[in-house]
Amino acid sequence: MKIALGSDHGGLTLKNQVIAYLEEAGHEVHDFGTKTYDSCDYPDFAVAAAEAVARGEYDRGIVVCTTGIGISIAANKIPGIRCALCTEPLSAKMTRLHNDANVLALGGAFTGVNLALEIVRVFLETPFSNEEKHQRRIDKITEIERKYSK
Repeated sequence: MKIALGSDHGGLTLKNQVIAYLEEAGHEVHDFGTKTYDSCDYPDFAVAAAEAVARGEYDRGIVVCTTGIGISIAANKIPGIRCALCTEPLSAKMTRLHNDANVLALGGAFTGVNLALEIVRVFLETPFSNEEKHQRRIDKITEIERKYSK
């Protein structure tokens, strides 16, 4: 699987651990930054990774900031992105099954590495359910994007 990643300085350590895990598992990854611990702005990296996923260049995305909140908000501004902040594996499973989420957000200061890697594994391995009711809801989200993305 091709995976786009992005983080600010607060998510850099966890992002680097996720990248190592993904590469070891055989995934193709691209790090859209940041690559230093210098203070920076999470929207820059959320947008870069999310746009690449929205364009279809990557299958999924993973974004990380200190809490995961800000970077998930920024990623969700990109049409076609359904980014979910997950703090445990069940939410990662459910957001894939029900929402067909294509970007995962993590909080670098709140999620330990072992838990984060399990969340990533579940997020990547869980398919969308393809149930009509879930697709209908996703279609409604897409219509909201179209209405307000002018």
